[in-house]
Amino acid sequence: MKPLIYDIRLEALKKWLEENGEKSFRAGQIYDWLYVKRVSSFEEMSNLSKAFREKLAASFEIRGLDLITKQVSADGTIKFLFSLHDGHAIETVIMRHNYGNSVCVTTQVGCRIGCTFCASTLGGLKRNLTAGEIVSQVLMAQKALDEDDERVSHVVVMGIGEPFENFEALLDFLYIINNDKGLNIGQRHITVSTSGIVPKIYQWADDMNQFNLAISLHAPNTELRSRLMPINRGFPLKDLLEACRYYVNKTGRRITFEYGLFGGVNDSVAHANELADLIGDINCHVNLIPVNYVPERDYVRTPREDIFEFHRTLQKRGINATIRREHGSDIAAACGQLRAQHAKEAAR
Repeated sequence: MKPLIYDIRLEALKKWLEENGEKSFRAGQIYDWLYVKRVSSFEEMSNLSKAFREKLAASFEIRGLDLITKQVSADGTIKFLFSLHDGHAIETVIMRHNYGNSVCVTTQVGCRIGCTFCASTLGGLKRNLTAGEIVSQVLMAQKALDEDDERVSHVVVMGIGEPFENFEALLDFLYIINNDKGLNIGQRHITVSTSGIVPKIYQWADDMNQFNLAISLHAPNTELRSRLMPINRGFPLKDLLEACRYYVNKTGRRITFEYGLFGGVNDSVAHANELADLIGDINCHVNLIPVNYVPERDYVRTPREDIFEFHRTLQKRGINATIRREHGSDIAAACGQLRAQHAKEAAR
């Protein structure tokens, strides 16, 4: 198959143009058609010659994603289930905040990390997405927001899959959507979440980018984390936190720890104090996430007052923490849940 035009960073596109006898400045024009005017065919690029458009069409695909289903929550959250060219399904979510519209993107078809609370791992990993397939999710979300004259202001890479296991495509995606000739989404408005691929955290820190980094932590000790997240056996908590400290010291930037609250599992005051002991020396923010119920998993929601008590305990210990506002609680909001439902229906 031909590569997606959305796979290519601006500098790489300039190089391709030069190698194919075209002026490099045309790359900016192509980016404008793709990401500002958001056309869906090369034929629409009217300031390019017919021969040049035919050359582009012979070398690249401009194919988007096919919509399988769309769910709209009462709070304005929109969840899309898209079909890829090979029939695999992926999820993308638009979340509305008082600071703008955030899009949560998927980086893999399925996931092999095996977190015991997550619907994304059901069925395992099928394949990585290309950079262009990740970019296309943001474009599809932007086209949906175009109908209300709104824009994507923030992106979170927290959908299905482990982003750091698709590292090169992830980096291409980030720099494509960040480019000021295209979607122009600021680096500090983009957050990448990892379950803890330790070597890639060091590489991420050394890159000295301004993208935000979040760590899916979910436990205050290594024993409990190994139960919740099998990745902890390969990259133990001690090594993960050492990598986090390296990131903070190298970049001077704050790191976010995501902590899902699971009723009767990791949500007691004792757990909160243990968490404060664990990360108290790190410049960090804790994002407390009341768990979304997933039928295929056994975890239950932490009672409301216990969530507040956990939060108060962290604050008393000097830990900067917030409780994440719920999005899409009246739809299949849990990551991977809509895809899992679709897979079941297809199997029938």
